[in-house]
Order: sequence, then structure tokens, then C-alpha cells
Amino acid sequence: MHDHLSQTFAALADPTRRAMLAQLSKGEANVSQIAKPFLKSMSLPAITKHLKVLEKASLITKTKEAQWRPCKINAEPLKDMAQWMEQYRMFWEESFDRLGEYLKTVVPKKNKKRKLAKASRSKE
Repeated sequence: MHDHLSQTFAALADPTRRAMLAQLSKGEANVSQIAKPFLKSMSLPAITKHLKVLEKASLITKTKEAQWRPCKINAEPLKDMAQWMEQYRMFWEESFDRLGEYLKTVVPKKNKKRKLAKASRSKE
């Protein structure tokens, strides 16, 4: 995957990575702090691989300060993704608006037919 949008979506496809990002959205954390909630269900090497995927997608930045490896979230790829999705949100809103207008013209006609059918049955 060479384009950044594909890397962002691929990185966000995994629930563990989304949970890591949610954790980092609260503030900077080191690898040990990020790993702590996941250590019961996965190994530290697996956690490190998840962090590398997030880093490669530029969703996090990881620096090195002696033994400390602080990570923080990088919102820029998320902004790019949101802009890309915005065009589809507008498309769906316009489609739903058109559907709503169409249904306003169809529903009254159906109600009239039902009332007429009901009235003719009650006369019988």
C-alpha cells in the first residue's frame, strides 16, 4: 500500500489499533503504558507490531528518550480520511433528501387508496 489513505484505513481496520489510538487520544504514553491493557490477550512483540503499523500509517509518532519511548497521536491522517469521507456523506444526505421528497408524493397516494378500499368494504 503506497497511498496514505489506504494505509490509514488498513491501520484502523484492526480493533486493537483503534483501542491504542483511543488510549493515545487522552495523551502521550510510552510503549509499556500502551501495552498494559493488551498483555493478557497478546504478547509484547504483537503489540509492538501493531504500534509499527500505526507509525507506518503516520497515525502515531514514536520518539526515543533514553529508556522512554513516548508515543503520541498524529491527527493529520485522520483529517485526510475525514475529508475523503465527507464527499460521500454529502452524497448520501442528498440521496436521502431526494428519497424523502419522493416518499412524500407516494405515501399520500397509498393512504388515499387504502381509505377508499376501506370505505368500499364498509359499505358492503
